Order: sequence, then structure tokens, then C-alpha cells
Amino acid sequence: MNFWQYAFMQRALIAAVLVGLSAPAVGTYLVQRRLSLVGDGIGHIALTGVALGFLLGTAPVLTAVVVAVLGAILVETIMARGKASGDVALALLFYGGIALGVLLISLSPGGNSSTLLTYLFGSLVSVGPGDVAVIALLAFVVLAVAFGLRRQLFAVCQDPEYARVAGLPVSALNITLAALTAVTVTLSMRVVGVLLISALMVVPVATAQQVTRSFRATLFGAVLLGVALSVSGLIGSFYLDTPSGPTVVVLAVLVFVVVAGAVGLRHRWHLHRKPGPQPQPLTVRP
Repeated sequence: MNFWQYAFMQRALIAAVLVGLSAPAVGTYLVQRRLSLVGDGIGHIALTGVALGFLLGTAPVLTAVVVAVLGAILVETIMARGKASGDVALALLFYGGIALGVLLISLSPGGNSSTLLTYLFGSLVSVGPGDVAVIALLAFVVLAVAFGLRRQLFAVCQDPEYARVAGLPVSALNITLAALTAVTVTLSMRVVGVLLISALMVVPVATAQQVTRSFRATLFGAVLLGVALSVSGLIGSFYLDTPSGPTVVVLAVLVFVVVAGAVGLRHRWHLHRKPGPQPQPLTVRP
């Protein structure tokens, strides 16, 4: 059975490539900034946007983009002003977002439990022609900003104080990164789901870090790995008849375990082969 003969698989593969490019590109900055779980919180807020779209009778992806971006900017502002610590702000996203999303989707006429699962974990058949166009547009924006502002975003994530002294608009760049994360989460909902997109943003980056030694190499390596994992997981989910999101994430975790194990064994092998200190010959003074 050839997966390419189905129109929904063609659309899903295009979406998977775009998601595989975008998610690790943004995730590299989040890992550098030690905010690996921020995608989860924004995903919960995006679910509220999806439910609001069903309730208002509008496109759920577009309302999810608006709500997720506003939520991400709000949390970034709270964290920057010191009114709440990072973990408290993320907790607000986690609990308030998913609770409000489930509540609204239960009240909307077009939402039900199966619809909710589609956005939570992703679905192959849910990617329509209109979704592909929206995902392509959002992915273009994300990649253009992530690579176009690569040096500035890296400086802010690596050392915000130095970036501020160097004259960079640190607050604006942090808000830009938060907005990029929100957009990435929403464009990935159809393929991976809002509950699992954070894994695709983080795990390819963590895997690439095992074999790279620079930020640039990690960024490009994670993007290439993200595309490979998204496409492979999507094809695997088609033949295994499993949800696309969990299949992609499980594959990503397995690849990380294999790469990390291979790197660890290689390191031990080099330590074993490394010669120890040689004994010095004794000299006798006359």
C-alpha cells in the first residue's frame, strides 16, 4: 500500500516537513535559554484558542495563533518584570490554558471529544488544503525570523546582560522569541498535537548537541533531524495505524537514546585507549 497515492498523506507530509523545519529552529533558542518546557505551556494556551475558534465559528488555527501569541507575550512580560518566577508563569499556562480550552470546547457546537483529541495529539486526516496553506505561511515567517535574527537571538539567549550592554533590544527580542514559539506551536497542532509539540522542539536539539560543538551546527543539525523525524514518524503512523504525534515523538526519543548511547560508548572507548602517564627513568646523581 503506497502512502503517496492518498491526498491526505500528501498534505500531511508537506505539513510534516514544515513542522520539522520550524519546531527545532525555535527549540534551539529555547534550549539555549533553558526554557525547554515553555512549548508545553503555550500549547495549552493554544488549545484555548482552538476552542474559542469553534465557539465563535471561525478558523481554529487562526484564533489559536492570536491567543497563543498574546499568552506568550504576557508570560514573557511577567517574567521580565519579576512579578512572577518562570515556573509560576508556566504553571499559569499549563493549568489555566488547558482548563479553559476544555471548558470552551465543551460549550461550542462544533467541538467534541474526538475534535479535542485531534488537536491534543495530532491526526493525519485532519490536515486539509486550507491548513497546509496556513502552515506554510506561518512556517515561512518562523524560519525567516529564526534564521534572519540568528546572531541577535543567540546573543540574548546566551548572555542577556552582555547583549543589553552591546545595545541589543533584549526585551523586544525575548518577546519575538516568545511569539515565534507560539506560532510554531499552533502550526504544529495538526501533525504533532499541542501536548507533544514541545518534544519535537527540544528532543532533536538535545540529540544534535550530542555530536556538535557550536550553536550554528546544533541549529542546522536539529533542523535536519527534525525533518527526518517528522516525515519518518508520519509514514510510520500511516502503516502502523497509530496517532501521528505520539509516533513522531517516540521515534525522536528512541533516536536520542541511540545517539546518546553511541556517544557515551565512544567516549569510554577513547578513555580506555588513552595511554596513562609513563614512568620516568630513575637518574642517579654521582
